[in-house]
Amino acid sequence: MLLNYLFPHFMHEDTGGKWLISLLIAITLLVVMFNFFIPESSALHIPTYMVTLLGKYLCLALLAIALDLVWGYCGILSLGHGAFFALGGYAMGMYLMRQIGDRGVYGNAELPDFMVFLNWHELPWYWQGFEYFSFTALMIILVPGLLAYVFGWMTFRSRVTGVYLSIMTQALTYALLLAFFRNEMGLGGNNGLTDFKDILGFSLQADGTRIILFTLSALALISGYIASRFIVQSKLGKTVVAIRDAELRTRFIGYKVEDYKLWIFVFSAMLAGIAGALYVPQVGIINPGEFSPLNSIELAIWVAIGGRGTLFGAVIGALLVNYAKTYFTGALPEFWLFALGTLFIVSTLYLPQGIVGLFSQFTNKQQKQSAKHGALQEETT
Repeated sequence: MLLNYLFPHFMHEDTGGKWLISLLIAITLLVVMFNFFIPESSALHIPTYMVTLLGKYLCLALLAIALDLVWGYCGILSLGHGAFFALGGYAMGMYLMRQIGDRGVYGNAELPDFMVFLNWHELPWYWQGFEYFSFTALMIILVPGLLAYVFGWMTFRSRVTGVYLSIMTQALTYALLLAFFRNEMGLGGNNGLTDFKDILGFSLQADGTRIILFTLSALALISGYIASRFIVQSKLGKTVVAIRDAELRTRFIGYKVEDYKLWIFVFSAMLAGIAGALYVPQVGIINPGEFSPLNSIELAIWVAIGGRGTLFGAVIGALLVNYAKTYFTGALPEFWLFALGTLFIVSTLYLPQGIVGLFSQFTNKQQKQSAKHGALQEETT
């Protein structure tokens, strides 16, 4: 009853999403309390490194929602969504590098250390403006959105679909990987951007800043989920689902399929960019490795394991798989990739609707058994 009161009308049928958001709010409050107000000597204290790790998970969960929008609801299997995530991360990284000023190794107030090392004499034009947070926030959204618009406009207008579209998205992120590796790009080359000092005047090493970034990540995830749920429940979302299930029929009815695909693809890219921007100050580095096609493939595995086409399933898959990755890469590093591959194969063969689908099957089975039991009792009476 309380959940129905707290959430808007378009989420009334989304029981899983309401419980997920409520749990996220509760966990966020508990983490803040146990880190900030409980002394370190207490067994209940949550260390700051754990807060940062949880914040990282939340950013990746927002990225999973972005992919679920285009794959689960529109049928576009993008294997290049890591590119939009990385672009948002690089925009934030450029802002953080500008905030270092003369505190770098070489003491140059204008040029980042890697530019001084490479004998750059002036700041490239595309670095201008990143000393302002408002400009950076705009670029975090605009750069991934613009790339998604250009790429989507060309591919959707050409009616590229299915595996061919997936290959093209993978080629896109791989091309960006190769480009950002080059020192001539002026973005740190293979080392990327790192050694960040502060954000908006607050030290990134301070416990309070880490707590704020974690809280912002939780708020971004909740807001991204609610916005995505609103979209999929709207007329636009229902049309997108129709395109996924019967694209030719939807086109013959009179809908401009390309426009709907482009809209959802661009919005998804913007969500991914926001996730990347929140991720970077918490992990302390952004490098071309984030463009790796393997990262985008792993992202698809998270969504598949959690349950695509549900949004909250994507969040569950991202959180569970990344927690497992943290555990196995520490305890059994050589075993992790085999475990990930096994999870994907099992979910594909036996859990086509993911963990959420398994839970739904169990719930439906219980309801049928209860209904059958009730019918038998009525017959006996």
